[in-house]
Amino acid sequence: MGPCWYSVERSTTTPPIPVFLTTFSFDPVAALAIAIGAVLYTWGLVVLARRGERWPAWRAWCFYLLGLGSYAWIQFGFLGTWSHDLRWAFTTRIALLIFLTPMMVALGMPITLMRRVFRPRARAVLEGVLRSWPVRLMGNAIFAPLVPLVGFLFFLTPLAGPLRLDPGWAAAITLLVPFIGLLITLPITEDTDSRSSTFIIYEFLLAIVELLLDSIPGILLRLNGSVLDGVAAATQTVAGAALPHWFPNPLHDQHLSGDFLWFLAEIADLPVIIALFTRWSRVDRKDAQKVDELSDEEYEAAVRAHLSQRG
Repeated sequence: MGPCWYSVERSTTTPPIPVFLTTFSFDPVAALAIAIGAVLYTWGLVVLARRGERWPAWRAWCFYLLGLGSYAWIQFGFLGTWSHDLRWAFTTRIALLIFLTPMMVALGMPITLMRRVFRPRARAVLEGVLRSWPVRLMGNAIFAPLVPLVGFLFFLTPLAGPLRLDPGWAAAITLLVPFIGLLITLPITEDTDSRSSTFIIYEFLLAIVELLLDSIPGILLRLNGSVLDGVAAATQTVAGAALPHWFPNPLHDQHLSGDFLWFLAEIADLPVIIALFTRWSRVDRKDAQKVDELSDEEYEAAVRAHLSQRG
């Protein structure tokens, strides 16, 4: 590859916008996942239509265009195409798969659609799964932000190299990362788990703390002066062809990875905080409505019980 790999030009350039926007490669694993998701969601809409029930059209468009569309853009576009060769494309792809795509899919309310479509027995199974401890744990806003944080810490180790270069891991990441993102996002956005207003306040405060913690992997990648994944420049080739002029050297590639990861991790926590605030407002309204429905005698009894608990 010659000494030009380490030239200043290579270390300071990024792909031109037309290249970033027009790069395309087909990913059969992602295409299968998109097809399955589209078929299942469409089946739910057809079932509701046959029953004469309505479903908001904008929800469906959000699921197809923003949810499945963002997944297709990530996997088939520049990030998916160059994920094997560019560290920053790899880390950005994972961050978007765990943050962006699940949030866009959640706008389509797939859990609510399943609840309306399923028969009683299937609905009971669904509710049992949603109430299971793994789903409750993943959908807990105290625990959920820690999952991406732990995952991003792998970018600081030599394990990042095999994860990026191995085709088996590439296929696994394509499916598992957005699935984990859905386990984190859907319980929070669709309120599948009943929480008290006090508990939600604790979640809200800890989510703000985790907003700061999520920046740590990106900062460390950006400031480190050595290549952490252990992959030498000589092993980075693109099907034996000459590398494009904008291709960065390994260290600058890592620094770009840190920049994008830092930015995305900070931005992605904001929807979680907004979702928590929305859920707290909804729970608070329900609690206020229950209090308003109490008779004077019931209200006085509740006050006495509360005061007795506080000693």
